[in-house]
Amino acid sequence: MSEAASTHSDLNGGLAHLALYRWWRRTIVARVDHEAVVARIVEESGWSPRFAFMTMMSAGIAVLGLLLSSPAVVIGAMLISPLMNPILGFGFSLALFDFRELRRSLKALAIGSTAAVAFTALIVLISPLQAPTSEIVARTRPNLFDLAVALFAALAGSFAIIRGRGETIVGVAIATALMPPLAVVGYGIATRNMPVGAGAFALFVTNFITIALSATLMARFYGFGHHLSRRQSWTQTILLVLVFIIMAVPLGISLNRIGREAVAVSQTRTLLSEKFGEEARVTQLDLDFAADPLVVRAVVIAPRGTMQKAPALQEALADRLGRRIRLDLDQILLEPGAGALEAQREELRQAGDFAKLEAERSASLARMVGLITGVAADDVTIDRDHHRVIAAAVALPGANLETYRMLESRAAAEDTGWSVSVVPPQSPLPQIAFADNVDTLDAAARNAVVTSIWAARRWNMPSLGVPGLPAGDPPARPNLSQRRALAVAAMLRAQGITAIAMPAAGQRFPLVPGAAVGAMDSVAAGETGR
Repeated sequence: MSEAASTHSDLNGGLAHLALYRWWRRTIVARVDHEAVVARIVEESGWSPRFAFMTMMSAGIAVLGLLLSSPAVVIGAMLISPLMNPILGFGFSLALFDFRELRRSLKALAIGSTAAVAFTALIVLISPLQAPTSEIVARTRPNLFDLAVALFAALAGSFAIIRGRGETIVGVAIATALMPPLAVVGYGIATRNMPVGAGAFALFVTNFITIALSATLMARFYGFGHHLSRRQSWTQTILLVLVFIIMAVPLGISLNRIGREAVAVSQTRTLLSEKFGEEARVTQLDLDFAADPLVVRAVVIAPRGTMQKAPALQEALADRLGRRIRLDLDQILLEPGAGALEAQREELRQAGDFAKLEAERSASLARMVGLITGVAADDVTIDRDHHRVIAAAVALPGANLETYRMLESRAAAEDTGWSVSVVPPQSPLPQIAFADNVDTLDAAARNAVVTSIWAARRWNMPSLGVPGLPAGDPPARPNLSQRRALAVAAMLRAQGITAIAMPAAGQRFPLVPGAAVGAMDSVAAGETGR
């Protein structure tokens, strides 16, 4: 009796699945003109001179908007960007198991992306504006919201193509913002700022993979399959499946990082709630994952009796998250017996006061930084999301690189919770002097190396030329000049700067920015005293 009941249940389940399948075929798949959709995708997803021209024009507008920190100009670039078409074509080709169309789409995307990056890099190289703006910084780290935007935009774009609503693609192009990350990649290459370029490239790849895989799933849902594509071999089918799997790997890595960051935010909020009690409210919480140590900024409204000591709270957060923490905490304390209405009023007041205070802080810091760098406050870049202030200093009379480094240190010493970066004008690096027959760095020499490293970072130069540094492996018995060069190179490498071998320069080491090393034929040699 039991076996009969089980068989009957399986039969009912099979019939239900069959009925659902028939409903799906009748109401979803049958209403789509698959051949017309495939023809349209094939027409728009390939390479053409028009595609190349529009891609480069979009890239040029995007990078100018980023350098000017103008969201309106950046949106204009996204309006004319044609990159969405080959990505959707790539996704549909995966659903169709069509290897030929996949190659066409990838070719168009690869050529278009390369042209966009090269064109934007060229514009940045000839542009007088090269300082990173808030629009540039905002596109250097993919997060959960970027992923969600790419997902929803891909679903909307796929639906628009399948159901014949092509005008929706314009809005989708704005939402996905595919071109600005590529423009930031070109900016990073032109300024030799690899962290910025790599972060923007990660954002572009995340968007590309999310859009392509989402389009594949949407196409399969609407009945697009291998029966609509040209005849192909099992080898091509296996390759397409491998492409799908390989694409899922970086997306999984990105999701893992995003997930860990979301868990860290949740753990931080939970710990603050535990420490301040159930009546407390965490009104603002921001974690800067790019900083080391991790910067946690929070505003908590709580009863006066639950006040916490910031150092103890910072230590507890470090234990909970398993990494070093710098806590920036504002505690808004209410009198005993204050109800929910008072707390809400205080929250609204604090939100307004906090925004006003942040605006005042940033404006005051911009004025101070502008004053010490010789530029107008309006020319100082303010990145409120990451609490950064960046200014390109003008050439001040009698000032050298050490002067600009000290000015930056003085501005950064103000306890405002903001970081300050002063980009000095191009000038010779300080010479590193050694005493007679000495191959070790004294305090003055170390300070000169530190200043050179600081200037290289501000100029986005990953390498410095070191006179006398042996090319390849150091000799078994290096001479005096080589020992001095090796000491300088060791200090550079410890700070992440590549040391490049150059001809010996005797007792004084005029380090040379990496960009100029290839242009130098020789450096004066000698063994003069200090």
